[in-house]
Amino acid sequence: MPKTAVKPVTEQAIVQPLHSPAQLHFRTLRLDTPFQPRIDAAMKTNDWYDWGGYRAPASLWDEELEYFAIRSQAALFDISPMTKYRIEGPDAESFLNRLTLRDVTKLKTGRVHYTAWCDDEGFVLDDGTLFRLAPNRFRLCCQERHLPWLLDSAIGFDVTVTEETEVVAALALQGPTSFAILREAGFEGVERLKVFDLAEFAHEDGSVTISRTGFTGDLGYELFVETRLALSLWDRLWQAGELRGIRAIGYTALNRARLEAGLIVANADFVTAEHAIRADRVRMPDEIGLGFMVDLEKGHFNGRRAIAEARAKGRLRHVLVGLEIEGNIPAEHAIVYHRKKKEVGLVSAAIWSPMAKRNIALASLERPYGDSITDDLWVEIYAMRELKYERLMKRAKVVQRPFIKLDRRTASPPAEF
Repeated sequence: MPKTAVKPVTEQAIVQPLHSPAQLHFRTLRLDTPFQPRIDAAMKTNDWYDWGGYRAPASLWDEELEYFAIRSQAALFDISPMTKYRIEGPDAESFLNRLTLRDVTKLKTGRVHYTAWCDDEGFVLDDGTLFRLAPNRFRLCCQERHLPWLLDSAIGFDVTVTEETEVVAALALQGPTSFAILREAGFEGVERLKVFDLAEFAHEDGSVTISRTGFTGDLGYELFVETRLALSLWDRLWQAGELRGIRAIGYTALNRARLEAGLIVANADFVTAEHAIRADRVRMPDEIGLGFMVDLEKGHFNGRRAIAEARAKGRLRHVLVGLEIEGNIPAEHAIVYHRKKKEVGLVSAAIWSPMAKRNIALASLERPYGDSITDDLWVEIYAMRELKYERLMKRAKVVQRPFIKLDRRTASPPAEF
């Protein structure tokens, strides 16, 4: 029998494609925001973190100097990864009033308010800002993604809920020279914006929505624009701020500023109801300092009955407090004790505050500690000294938030530095 010719197997024949189409997403470990080209150009530290699947800077050049840019100049921070929803339709107001804690009927067009929303058991799902762009059109900005929850909650309402995180780019411009930069950039009329006001301004062949809001406790603004106009907006601000000290910053600097302002972060200072694994980790609004939002007079809303019952029957088990701590070593994630013996809570965020000149922290404590019992509290800090950790017990006292209060945040019109 004639032998069958066997074709030699070459190296090229056995090489398989490195990635099949279904695996290509692994080559993009993090998404880029519309401002990524400008952020990459400014990046010196290569210090990144994951913000909702996006590649976001923890710091860009020097985290301490970035913080001081917020407090003495103007800081530009990319908030595009923040989850954004467009909620519109004839029943938009009724839907949001049913969903959130505050009375949305009191939120006028061109205004913003800070709010939160709960599940049926009264536990906080998230907090965020609600923008009333028109009588029947809103934008809801928050930390986590809630589209299934929002869509389920919208059943029975004539309303459309659309996630617009990827189609709307956003920047935070914060600091004492932020107003002057907007004026220099040609946003005429921006001086009329009071705290929590918003307005639309022309930009290129479109528009930018500017609100006098922020996460720093300082004079500041947030700007929302179509993604196609993102880079031109960045360049417009950067050019206008060249002589006023504008700097790009990362989250580490922003986090320091927000802690001085006494502001909380979901899944950092409290665990949201959707993320909590253990039943004792969830929190009601009153347990994280958001009780002022709860409007029991407006009618039914998610969690209303449970919140009212917890208040009436004394079932609020925790309280979130501001602490001032002895010494200058930040007590980050330290255990809080009463009389150095009983564990009563945990610090969720802590820094030495350059503005307040105090060692400050946020902590979640078990009631009545931090509520009716506020004396003889201690924190346990482990400090590295000469290659050895030393256990330090430092006194802590409950203090009011915010830890600093800057008059320029609410000045109207703002001073032009």
